[in-house]
Amino acid sequence: MKILLKLMYHGGAYHGFQIQPEVVTVQGTLMRCFEKAFGFPCKVTGCSRTDAGVHARGYCCTVEPDESASVPQVWCTVPAGKIHRFLGIHLPEDISVVGACYVDDGFHPRYNAKSKEYVYVIRDSAVCDPFLSDRQYQVKHYIDDTAVAKMNEAAEKLLGYHDFGAFVASGSSIEDTRRTLHRLDARRTGEFEVTVTAAADGFLYNMVRILTGTLLEVAVGKLSPDDMTDILESCDRRRAGFTAPAHGLYLNRVDYGDLIKFAAD
Repeated sequence: MKILLKLMYHGGAYHGFQIQPEVVTVQGTLMRCFEKAFGFPCKVTGCSRTDAGVHARGYCCTVEPDESASVPQVWCTVPAGKIHRFLGIHLPEDISVVGACYVDDGFHPRYNAKSKEYVYVIRDSAVCDPFLSDRQYQVKHYIDDTAVAKMNEAAEKLLGYHDFGAFVASGSSIEDTRRTLHRLDARRTGEFEVTVTAAADGFLYNMVRILTGTLLEVAVGKLSPDDMTDILESCDRRRAGFTAPAHGLYLNRVDYGDLIKFAAD
């Protein structure tokens, strides 16, 4: 038995999700907090890596006793709907459990995911909002309706199953760069806020940030929607746009189908 958790976290204080020596990470923080909660070492497995500074609204991970722990077969008797309360008192203020459910031992939060959805938040104002500066990427020019329409025209050309080698960070060790992009669009979500949403069966390193940077270059005329096909076919990172900063990016949702029902009473 494992517990599947849905988390929200502000990534500003963390060097990404995955545990690393001598730096603070989300996974390392969770492991320390869960050991306090359960009274024995815990193994935490995430659905994805997130970069330093990236946030999450619907990150999913499993927790189970570490192999070194000696525990009974039923090691947690807290009802699924109460687990967020049980664990929440041990967590820092920038990490929150927003739902939980029990899953079997064979469940894996990464490999059982059908798709993942990321959201990138852009502030298009000449005026900085200090309360949002670490949660949005600010551009100093307004992205008008015409520019948003061009972003969406470009985005549509990237949908489907492609080799996204042009949209992966240089130096990545991933050999298979083919993915299926189910959704990519831009829309105005506030007076000075534009949101880019991307959903796929999987993402490459920095892929969403590069897609966003490319769409922003379309918005200002550095690239055209018609350039997208050539960029895709080139598999050349140098042809795509810049890598948008990490602090505007959120892992928004992980889809496991109808069998997973998170509870938080």
